Amino acid sequence: MSISVNQITKTFGKQIALNNISFSIEKGEIVGFLGPNGAGKSTMMRILTTFYKADSGEAAVNGHHVEQSEQDVKRSIGYLPEHNPLYPEMYVREYLTFNAEVYKMPKNRIDEVIDQTGLGPESHKKIGQLSKGYKQRVGLAAALLHDPEVLILDEPTTGLDPNQLVEIRKLIQEIGKEKTILLSTHIMKEVEAVCDRVILINKGQIVADKKLEELRATQEQIIEVEFDYRVEEQLLNQLPNITKVKNTGGFIYELTFYTAKDMRPAVFDFAHDNELKTLQLSRKNKNLENLFTELTS
Repeated sequence: MSISVNQITKTFGKQIALNNISFSIEKGEIVGFLGPNGAGKSTMMRILTTFYKADSGEAAVNGHHVEQSEQDVKRSIGYLPEHNPLYPEMYVREYLTFNAEVYKMPKNRIDEVIDQTGLGPESHKKIGQLSKGYKQRVGLAAALLHDPEVLILDEPTTGLDPNQLVEIRKLIQEIGKEKTILLSTHIMKEVEAVCDRVILINKGQIVADKKLEELRATQEQIIEVEFDYRVEEQLLNQLPNITKVKNTGGFIYELTFYTAKDMRPAVFDFAHDNELKTLQLSRKNKNLENLFTELTS
């Protein structure tokens, strides 16, 4: 087991940041730790990296208890915090050399991580001259220097432009072929693009833990329809395979079905049989965005 969290609770004064949460991550998984701002993501990351101590519960990385074996945990983890702590006046290679000396790593390891993170063309520059995307690469290179088994990335794509986003996503996926990655974010597209699994946290509690392939394969579908008149919900509840009816405003309804069959023709026939006009009709798969909205609203 790469990461094990068992009944962790953390408070700051009267505020409960984490409320008795538990999860585990197997070796080789890329897991998205997803939640709205203030949900407790960064607090959990800081407990796993030994910066915070939990009020109660236990956590371990690669079998090392985060409170009893701090140095072993730090050797096992490569950490990229949300606010990447770089020294803008230092050159890229100079900064990585400094970090390599801290970890007592050989000099050839610097060339390896520069190559791995695609920093070669920029390695002669000062960090302050780099784009945000390349600064993130420097942070990743520093996190990889001691060849850790686990990478913990806190909001690694915040502030990147679309091209930089694609580059960092590819880099994380490539690194994930050899390492376990826990990636904290509030951006759903990041999880869908990079991760194998998502753990969704809200108000300090885990509200979902799903494999992405499971989420994509679900038979649940949502159909949004707008009629020209208001319809009684009990009438809509008579549609086959329907599990939920929600009026989202005016004459617009969100209908949730559980079936692999496309239910749009059935909704259209319903409108025809009840002498209603269908002003709009669209289908949405039950994706991560729907799940996020449903569980955090």
